[in-house]
Amino acid sequence: MKIKLTNNKKAKPDFSKLGFGKYFTDHMLVIDYKDGKWQEPEIVPFGDLSLSPASVVFHYGQEIFEGCKAYKSEDGKVTMFRAADNIKRMNNSAKRLCMAELPVEETVKAIEKLVLTDIDWIPTAPGTSLYVRPTLIGTEAFLGVHPSAQFKFFVILSPVGSYYANGLAPIKINVEDKYLRAGKGGTGEAKCGGNYAASLYAAENAKHQGFEQVLYLDSVERKFVEEVGAMNMFFVIDGTVVTPELDGAILPGITRDSVIKVLKEFKMPVEERAVSIDEIVAAYKAGKLNEAFGTGTAAVISPVGVIKYGDTVMEIGGGKIGEKSLWLYDRITGVQNRKYPDPFKWVKTLN
Repeated sequence: MKIKLTNNKKAKPDFSKLGFGKYFTDHMLVIDYKDGKWQEPEIVPFGDLSLSPASVVFHYGQEIFEGCKAYKSEDGKVTMFRAADNIKRMNNSAKRLCMAELPVEETVKAIEKLVLTDIDWIPTAPGTSLYVRPTLIGTEAFLGVHPSAQFKFFVILSPVGSYYANGLAPIKINVEDKYLRAGKGGTGEAKCGGNYAASLYAAENAKHQGFEQVLYLDSVERKFVEEVGAMNMFFVIDGTVVTPELDGAILPGITRDSVIKVLKEFKMPVEERAVSIDEIVAAYKAGKLNEAFGTGTAAVISPVGVIKYGDTVMEIGGGKIGEKSLWLYDRITGVQNRKYPDPFKWVKTLN
């Protein structure tokens, strides 16, 4: 691996006021794909990319990305959580968008080296971490519609605090019954930029109405709950944790999978199945909608306090985080930070 260290290190931000995704470390990882193979990885100073304006990423959207986290404990140990699973999922996205797949083990090792290169950027306060953003783009220059033969993989790092300004305070979400995020057979199960671009309009409309997120319904019947634009969705109905099954239109979240596995490990009832919005409304009216929460790498667990569907406004948990939501947040972040045992071997120590 080639390593070129910067001669101009940045001043670090106040780690007590990080927010999410606002600051970037001194270095980044770059690996190019050409002539049918991946080239040597390079760690270089963080900086702008130079691309042809005819690059396929700009015209036909060959772009995918991932997100995982690194942590530093009080004893200085640096860990990463399920990074290999993120690269495996990235390869599934690459297949869907006709892009070059990455060698998992070699790619993870290169990312780990980058994290250790910028080890001083990893915050240690509770709730903070180093966010890792791998990205893959098509870089061949042409204007015909066909897959690129050249790609650039790069990874940037960002010290982050809570994804939401109010931390674990429950958020308000609006159920979107007009606009769609994705449909079966489309790219919903791939983590590509186009899915997020397609979600922005509805999300902005919701924000103007006082909601933080949008919950999307299926593209055929506009009946079944799918996911929030940036999170998978869970409901606690009469004591059972329920989440929409993966049907090709929903991103197979790493945190989603972690939640399901942890619940099963502790013998707590959990179901992956079709969930209609009518079932959610009926459970609420019957007093059986105990909790609702979203899951994702950025926020880990996002408790939901209000769900609005049409004229029905469902207030959940009295404005407080639910018991299971809080337990899951503590359990998963505890595994990430080595507070609790790691029976699934999700955490890897780098130093």
